[in-house]
Amino acid sequence: MSNPDEKKSAGKTKADKKKSDKLKARLPRGLIDRGPQDLAAANTMLEKIREVYELYGFEAVETPLIEYTDALGKFLPDQDRPNEGVFSFQDDDEQWLSLRYDLTAPLARYVAENFDALPKPYRSYRSGWVFRNEKPGPGRFRQFMQFDADTVGAASVAADAEICMMAADTMEALGLSGQYVIKVNNRKILDGVMEAIGLGGDDKAGQRLTVLRAIDKLDKIGPDGVRDLLGEGRMDVSGDYTKGAGLDEGQAARVLAFTSAGGGDAQETLANLDAVIAGSERGAEGVAELREIAALITGTDYTDKVVIDPAVVRGLEYYTGPVFEAELTFPVTNEDGLPVRFGSVGGGGRYDGLVGRFRSEPVPATGFSIGVSRLLAALQLVDSPILAQAKPQAPVVVMVMERDRLADYQKFVAALRRAGIRAELYLGSSGMKAQMKYADRRGAPCVIIQGSDERERGEVQIKDLVEGAKASAQIETNEEWRAARPAQFSVPEADIVQAVRDVLARHT
Repeated sequence: MSNPDEKKSAGKTKADKKKSDKLKARLPRGLIDRGPQDLAAANTMLEKIREVYELYGFEAVETPLIEYTDALGKFLPDQDRPNEGVFSFQDDDEQWLSLRYDLTAPLARYVAENFDALPKPYRSYRSGWVFRNEKPGPGRFRQFMQFDADTVGAASVAADAEICMMAADTMEALGLSGQYVIKVNNRKILDGVMEAIGLGGDDKAGQRLTVLRAIDKLDKIGPDGVRDLLGEGRMDVSGDYTKGAGLDEGQAARVLAFTSAGGGDAQETLANLDAVIAGSERGAEGVAELREIAALITGTDYTDKVVIDPAVVRGLEYYTGPVFEAELTFPVTNEDGLPVRFGSVGGGGRYDGLVGRFRSEPVPATGFSIGVSRLLAALQLVDSPILAQAKPQAPVVVMVMERDRLADYQKFVAALRRAGIRAELYLGSSGMKAQMKYADRRGAPCVIIQGSDERERGEVQIKDLVEGAKASAQIETNEEWRAARPAQFSVPEADIVQAVRDVLARHT
């Protein structure tokens, strides 16, 4: 005879197994979900950026999320399985494909592939998701959006100066006047410094890139932190250790002298840079280009908005000339509770070699990229009036009081939609209390109610939920509520559209 306890135990095991077979809903690390408020705010911001880009004559183009890995550029790790820094996989023809790392390398491929059909210079803008196969952390995501504008086919640094002006106009259009600066430097100057410290050869490319990335963190970790990264390495507050560039003290001092060459104005800074790169032909060429950009900016509305700053280097190796960064200057609090500048929300530069990898002749190019999520976070911090206009409009909810009258209720919904008013019919199976709760959660401005009494009179009840919420805060008892029925009124069926418009107008 079987033991009842054994049967009970077996039953529990089956139930537990069935429960354990359920998938666990979990978001992968380094990724985020976005709700309607964030999406509405982002779309509003993107439209403002798009207006400025188009004002400058840039036109839209879109490239796919996936490119051949070799098309993404030599700055990616050279490995049999190129999966460090980028997400990669092999196609059925054994060619490597990768999710795009940025929007610039795909543009270079697009221009090269369609070179003869495109006007030169070619001015385009793109927005879209990019992906980094890196360790995620606070504010550091594996998927994020960029919004780029590029000029391909213009060798003059006037194109770089124009990009800087456009970046400034973009910040102005987003309501950030007086709270940003566009910083400009030139990678040729840094190349001169690299030559001076013995890192000029092709065999030093990896070490140069480590130096670039160290300097690029100057605002975050300060000169002492950069010095550590230029030397043996550095451990951050989380305990993660970053291997350094392996420079000796003299080499590191020369690099830091370059980053601290900024003076009181453009002319003083340029004079300091002349001293830093003395004897380097390539470095002198970079200083000359910065002088030309400064001359183009001087005397314009951009004089105080676009400045020469030797600390700007940009972390990618494909930059070949002027580089620039849009930095927000208002203070925020860091993880140590100290006030710091918000920092960079975008950047770019000249990349004359990237398109030329696909063609026999050199193709000059320059561009600027905005980090959409970071810029959006900045606008939210300063309570931007631009975002105040971005609240998604919640729908009017038509409640279902009689299940056999769905067709009648649907006519109300259709009439509202024809008038351009967002509206929906409640499609659940619950009663009035649950429907009201649903409408509240949806943020509905009002609900439409028609029971048998209202139907016989040819009317509907409209309940203004916004005004009702205000009134309920002042009513203390259920009896008072039932007597007052705040913000609820009747209108003939034929007047439903105008009545709803009146309600919406009160809350816009």
